[in-house]
Amino acid sequence: MGEKTKLAVSPAIQVGGSLFTPEQLAKIGTVAGSDAKIEMTTFKQLYVEVSLDEKASIQEELERAGLEVYPTGFATKSLIACNFCKGAEEAGLETARILNRAIAGIKTPTPLKIGYAGCALGTSEPLLKDIGVVKMRDTFDIYVGGEPKGIKAAVGRLLISGITEERLVPVVSTLIYLYKEQSKGKEKFSKFVDRISMEQLKQIIA
Repeated sequence: MGEKTKLAVSPAIQVGGSLFTPEQLAKIGTVAGSDAKIEMTTFKQLYVEVSLDEKASIQEELERAGLEVYPTGFATKSLIACNFCKGAEEAGLETARILNRAIAGIKTPTPLKIGYAGCALGTSEPLLKDIGVVKMRDTFDIYVGGEPKGIKAAVGRLLISGITEERLVPVVSTLIYLYKEQSKGKEKFSKFVDRISMEQLKQIIA
């Protein structure tokens, strides 16, 4: 049988949301094989079980089919974006793609979910993510510490509002790397925010 590993596979960020083409789904089934396990996750990725020996070649084949492939487990997940119902330009589709390229796949103490909404409707539920980005006309608001699970579920708190597109990637990246460097063991991001405090986080990214 050989040793198995998993790849996190998702479609490109696009108007309409997480859309796979029939050809892409067929490709996933072909390269994974009939006995593979394919799991739909809560962060809009498919976990595809593949042979460890063939991992690199399978990843290359999936990427040629227009799919995005990331590490599984303890890393920042690919950006969980909205459907861009207000249009690509108004909702900031290209900005979301740039942000995704900057943050997806960074190794972190626990899996990190980052949400993006192109307007205040927030259909991607960014306030329930570890870091949530909401486009407000021509600027962005960033929320931190959302916790969707457990009896102490909570929405994220507003960390900073009105930042420009140019500052978006640096600010989100700073939060990720700060968490990576200063977390205690497998501390959840929401617990990390509580311990560091909102006030200190605001000073760091100011």
